[in-house]
Amino acid sequence: MTKQDSNLSSKLSNKLQQKITFGDFCPGQKLPSQRVLSQEYSLSRETVREAIHDLELKGLVETYHGGGTLCRNLLESHFEMPPEGLGENFEFQVQVMEMRAALEGEAAYYAALRATDEQLEKIGQEYRAMQERSSVNTTLAKAKADLRFHMMIAEASHNLLVISFSQLFYNRFFNAIYGVLDRTLKKFGRYPDGIRAQHAQIYQALLNREATLARKLAAEHIDYTRKQLEDSE
Repeated sequence: MTKQDSNLSSKLSNKLQQKITFGDFCPGQKLPSQRVLSQEYSLSRETVREAIHDLELKGLVETYHGGGTLCRNLLESHFEMPPEGLGENFEFQVQVMEMRAALEGEAAYYAALRATDEQLEKIGQEYRAMQERSSVNTTLAKAKADLRFHMMIAEASHNLLVISFSQLFYNRFFNAIYGVLDRTLKKFGRYPDGIRAQHAQIYQALLNREATLARKLAAEHIDYTRKQLEDSE
């Protein structure tokens, strides 16, 4: 590789690293193929391969034979989460909801400021689909749909730490989050009143780019669910 090609490779690596750092490419998301990157930046495939290799050496991506190049969750190796088996513990469920209120409030705040129009449209599609499915979904499906909606908001925050921690948090503590809804449904026999309207208000605040309001509504939404949990005990 010539010195010029090496400089071009370094520049491309820096551009892609910036996109990863600011959440344009989310953890777990595939980078564009080498062919696409070659065309987009008018570079040779060799130059693109060298840039991808540099990202691998930095620990930002992993390349799988036949599976493309995936962005890594940079927090995963640094977090020692509590052991499994706490999903049905009431006190732990309360702690999970307390953390969700803080996390999702910040995610909504930055999403209102930074989400692209395309991301807002996809969040809107997911919101509408979630409302249409809510009457027939199982408790498990409702829990998954709710987290998918909030994860999309986190991804739209373009804050790498919010995105990365949200992924780890939701995956690690899904049983506790599901348990909150299951406990509430068993106690009251219905999906908590007000949840549908709260989702609508959060989505509208995002559309209107009202960051402070979006933060408030997202946090209150989780606090409301936590209160339902506490009333079910």
